[in-house]
Amino acid sequence: MSAGNGRIVAISGGVGGAKLSLGLAHLLGERLSIIVNTGDDFEHLGLAISPDVDTTLYTLADVVNPETGWGRRDETWTFMRTLATLGGADWFRLGDGDLALHVERTRRLRAGETLTAITADVAKKLGIVARVLPMSDQPVRTLVETPEGTLGFQDYFVRLRCAPVVKALHFASAGAARPSPQVLSALADPDLTGIIICPSNPWLSIDPILAVPGLPDAIRTSGAPVIAVTPIIAGQAVKGPTAKIMGELGLSGDAVTIARHYAGLIDAFVLDRQDAALVPRFDLPVHLAQTLMRTLDDRIALADACLQICATTTRRR
Repeated sequence: MSAGNGRIVAISGGVGGAKLSLGLAHLLGERLSIIVNTGDDFEHLGLAISPDVDTTLYTLADVVNPETGWGRRDETWTFMRTLATLGGADWFRLGDGDLALHVERTRRLRAGETLTAITADVAKKLGIVARVLPMSDQPVRTLVETPEGTLGFQDYFVRLRCAPVVKALHFASAGAARPSPQVLSALADPDLTGIIICPSNPWLSIDPILAVPGLPDAIRTSGAPVIAVTPIIAGQAVKGPTAKIMGELGLSGDAVTIARHYAGLIDAFVLDRQDAALVPRFDLPVHLAQTLMRTLDDRIALADACLQICATTTRRR
């Protein structure tokens, strides 16, 4: 492992981002900060839900449901069963243990605490030493334009299971959002040795983060190399609708398109070994690795590879 005593920032959303974040956390501990997407946050049943933040917390705390990659392990469902008998909206499933976090988060937000402060406290209570940082304390909401109209992200992703065709994506209220002081501090840390864009969906998980004014500039001026890990292997998304969305937006469904999406931001790209034939098509340094993370060992190995790449990458900006 080539991290030395430096610090690393991961930019993450979804299950793929949480998996690599776990590998990085095993190697770095408190030297890791994870900037997490909150564009898919929403209010449901009167509760403030932060799906990507919670997936990150549960994954790092080793309480995540291993079958889904989200939610809690060994969950019970009394609340949802009762809600269904009352005719309530049960399409977004909230387990009983998960529900407790949403209730507590909502209470504290209404009392005036920030999402960043609440997340830090929950992480501490779960025994997490890495810093889990929501991208902003101001709300940004991902909206999906479809032929049937505009959908909130969770309506598209969960209720309709990504079935509608995606025409465009928008990030409501992004212009009024700002990176938290903790996010800006992590990116300005003089000991920062690398920024890793996790294998998350670029359009649904990373773009909302980059839509926050000031955050892309903070990444570019950090002084640290920026690398991105492919979420696409052999033209297919490891998990989620990445490839489907790329096709609907008229984009070629390969890792080259992912790298071009990050043009001007990244200094190197991590490509899966299965796609080695694509290397000549890239216009920036490419490193081959096994990016499919089935086991904890896979996650740690990919994290180690990313740290070594950061240590040997020269900034291109």
